[in-house]
Amino acid sequence: MQRRMAGFMAPRLADDDRKGKAPAGGEPNVAVITKTKPQTKRPNLYRVLILNDDYTPMEFVVHVIERFFSKDHEAATRIMLHVHHHGMGECGVYTYEVAETKVTQVMDFARKHQHPLQCVMEKK
Repeated sequence: MQRRMAGFMAPRLADDDRKGKAPAGGEPNVAVITKTKPQTKRPNLYRVLILNDDYTPMEFVVHVIERFFSKDHEAATRIMLHVHHHGMGECGVYTYEVAETKVTQVMDFARKHQHPLQCVMEKK
């Protein structure tokens, strides 16, 4: 409690703030703490596809799928046959950067071995 004496304001006591009283001549100290949770959005996903051609050997395609997409021999053969019969086949679904890297790796590897194998990515 503050005491007033003829035009004189008594000094504030230490426990005045704890009781929620205003400091001499002003508003009470008020702090509002808000906690905001950032909204994170899942990244877009991209399908990595191998396209069929009439020149790349089936064994090479199986090798590429095993090497760059970490598929076992049976899964790689299944994907290769799907590519052969349907014109294209999905090797995996990845974020943009990973999909782009895989496409580049496959294309570079195919060119290095003189095969016209095509690998592309499309948004899922």
